[in-house]
Amino acid sequence: MSDKKVISDFSQGNIPKQLITFATPLFLSSLLQIVYNTVDMIIVGQKLGQVGLSAVAVGGDIAHFLTFFAMGFSNAGQVLISHIVGADQREKLGKFIATMYTSVLGCSLAVSAVCLVLRRTLLNLMNTPQEAYAGALAYSTVSMIGLVFIYGYNIGSAVLRGMGDSRHPFIFIATSAVLNIILDILFVMVLPLGCMGAALATVISQGVSFALSAGYLYRKREIIGIRFTSEFFLKPDKEMFLSLVKLGLPMAIKSASIQVSKLFVNSWINSYGVAVSAFAGVANKIASISNLVSNSVNTAGSSMVGQNIGAKKYQRVPKIIITVSSITFTIAILMSVAFCAFPLQIFGIFSKEKAVLDIALEYLPVAVLMFFGSAFRSPANALINGSGDYKMNFATAIFDGIIMRIGLSVLFGIILDMGYMGFWLGDALAGFTPFVIGVFFYISGRWKRTAVK
Repeated sequence: MSDKKVISDFSQGNIPKQLITFATPLFLSSLLQIVYNTVDMIIVGQKLGQVGLSAVAVGGDIAHFLTFFAMGFSNAGQVLISHIVGADQREKLGKFIATMYTSVLGCSLAVSAVCLVLRRTLLNLMNTPQEAYAGALAYSTVSMIGLVFIYGYNIGSAVLRGMGDSRHPFIFIATSAVLNIILDILFVMVLPLGCMGAALATVISQGVSFALSAGYLYRKREIIGIRFTSEFFLKPDKEMFLSLVKLGLPMAIKSASIQVSKLFVNSWINSYGVAVSAFAGVANKIASISNLVSNSVNTAGSSMVGQNIGAKKYQRVPKIIITVSSITFTIAILMSVAFCAFPLQIFGIFSKEKAVLDIALEYLPVAVLMFFGSAFRSPANALINGSGDYKMNFATAIFDGIIMRIGLSVLFGIILDMGYMGFWLGDALAGFTPFVIGVFFYISGRWKRTAVK
């Protein structure tokens, strides 16, 4: 088999067609992830009520936060792989992939061990409602134990995306999604195992995704140039490891800072009672929906930008950014119209309880603002991430994740005394931060000088 069937070249050809073709499986993968995460919420909400929703919301927040290393280093690995492919340095590919797997999986084991010890402390910091404490503890414990599967799947998907393959990650996540829904029904509705069952369904399905992605790389090992031996994996290349850390650490900090700020916001929100805490879980799902197209197109755009910078095809980068913007703004408009026209029908999917739906209607303007925040930051993140500029990634992490997100939440929620709605408003406004940074970054032309050597 030719390596062209495994590795795609984005340094030439029709940009809109390439972006849409590459982004569509990413979109479908993200959609399926949202579907099976939403199934958790719907099944738990219908079976266990607002207490169950609150428990899954809090446990889910903690579990999502713990993926910050996986997201940061996987995204960094994807960018570096796209630079290697763009620069036509295929001889480096296999060793870099092995270095990436060893580093990130080792990190997952350390994070899992530390967090299992501190899990009750984390729940207390989240101001977990007492009624939901036992369920949240069960959910987060299972998620922490299965962290290695989440990290492993993210690595495998990032490797394939960096090489221009988004189709196989979609196949893996589709298999996982179907399994997750089946296990959700079995563990929560039939057995029943409550919130722990919902977490078990997610962890097992992600483990299957990890196994499928690793198996695919094994089958393509000769084309990629990777040897599945202990020596190849346990002796990572020092220079490659430093490159991964140099870019991965700022990206991990970006992911962590955003998640810390969200935990900060949700911690305050949880203190307003179980109904608000329950809707916080729904709001998180709405945020996932708003990021669905944005993140998919951003991820595809990052790989395309990375390859073209690696190949020194700088004139193609602005065209990629414009294409990304056109897609995300169209989706933001369509989603805003849908939510404004049918708010009760959409929010009612998650809960029929009046207290929760009243909060949902109050939240509607924030949801629209959040949709456009996703649209604005997507092209900026495609440029910043794809460039491989670790300093710019670090700056974005600090301003977006900490200064603006926490600062605006404190301003509206506490200083201006807007309550839980103020925290959501601050979080939504902070989403525009990468756009502002991205504009200055593009104008400076610095992105042209950041290709991996």
